[in-house]
Amino acid sequence: MGRTGSWLARAGVGFWRAVVAAGVCLVVPLVWAAAVGLAVWCGAEHPWSWIGPAVIVCAGTLALAQGVCRAVRALVARWTGTAIPGGYREAGPVMQLSTGYWWNGFSYERSRRDAVMDQRMRLWWSDPATWRDLRFAVIAPFTAGFVAAVPPTAFACAVLGLAGVGPAGSGAAARLTGAGALAVAVGVAPYTWRSLPRVAVRFLGPSSTMLLAERVDELTVQRADATVAQAAEIRRIERDLHDGAQARLVALGLSLATAEALMDRDPEQARALMREARAGAAASLTELRELIRGISPPVLSERGLVDAVRALALDVPLDVAVRADGPLRLDPPIESALYFGVAELLTNAAKHAGANRAHVSLVRDETGIVVEVEDDGRGGADARPGGGLAGLRRRLAVFDGTLAITSPPGGPTRVRMAVPCE
Repeated sequence: MGRTGSWLARAGVGFWRAVVAAGVCLVVPLVWAAAVGLAVWCGAEHPWSWIGPAVIVCAGTLALAQGVCRAVRALVARWTGTAIPGGYREAGPVMQLSTGYWWNGFSYERSRRDAVMDQRMRLWWSDPATWRDLRFAVIAPFTAGFVAAVPPTAFACAVLGLAGVGPAGSGAAARLTGAGALAVAVGVAPYTWRSLPRVAVRFLGPSSTMLLAERVDELTVQRADATVAQAAEIRRIERDLHDGAQARLVALGLSLATAEALMDRDPEQARALMREARAGAAASLTELRELIRGISPPVLSERGLVDAVRALALDVPLDVAVRADGPLRLDPPIESALYFGVAELLTNAAKHAGANRAHVSLVRDETGIVVEVEDDGRGGADARPGGGLAGLRRRLAVFDGTLAITSPPGGPTRVRMAVPCE
């Protein structure tokens, strides 16, 4: 009984999915059939009489192709968990120039509405995804739509046969035919809808050209972010040198000059100034060391990422436990990005989250390095635009890295940084 109930449940779910899949895939053929029926009904004795139906077929296919493909992607993602990226080109900004005209990335228009409409039309026409959708709209009915239509068609035949309606008449033959059709509908229902995900993955995925274009756009954004981050870092170093070490060195020079002038007249005052100059020189040296640590910590280049993180954990006002799968030596830019990422996460945990303890894990897997930082703070962390976590995500994206944040209200907060590397 349990197996029978499970089979019927699978058959019911499969039957419903087959109906939905067939309905989505056969929308475009229904338009074709309606156009042919219109031509036959109006009379097709002249060749030119097929112009109207042909226009209906072309316009209907163009209008419905993208909607059908979006619906198929949504169904595949919901039924199988397989996400098929759309790969559509994104529209750029529409800007008004000083001349009063609007620039949409392709042409100048007199109004914003005309610029947006022209941009949409040009993007739609030049986007390779448009032609991919059209190809799928033509292929899907024959590779998935008619296959998925078998269960509902067989069920309809079963209903007609059992009701005594159809070619088999109303006797035992009709009932036998209806029972056979019902058996076919129940037997194939769990399987026929599965043709849709296979066809969708095969024909709806982005092509190599589309992937290359997306990668170029992504690298362009990453380059811009890296340039902005580099400029900000240079300004920070310049500001720290100007306001810190440089000011102390200028004061040190003035103190030494004054001490030299007072050496003969007031030796005690000269000695006091020299003591102050020595203290200023020590403070300047400390600031320079801190600045160097902020640029490239010596322990990171000398002993590697794991020991650098352990040294960092000793300076953080938290109880930090560091776990690593042995020593890890990576490319210096990747080590630097991960080190400063850990430093920022621990600083946020101590400063904003009110955490007492944290745990840092550094692990190598099949694809690269994975660093996880978990704290027992109040949670609620997210990568807000312009915030530190958003900047960390951009810095990791330069290396094709990812940043995943899990921080429910009340904590704990877990941040996972993953960077592919050999």
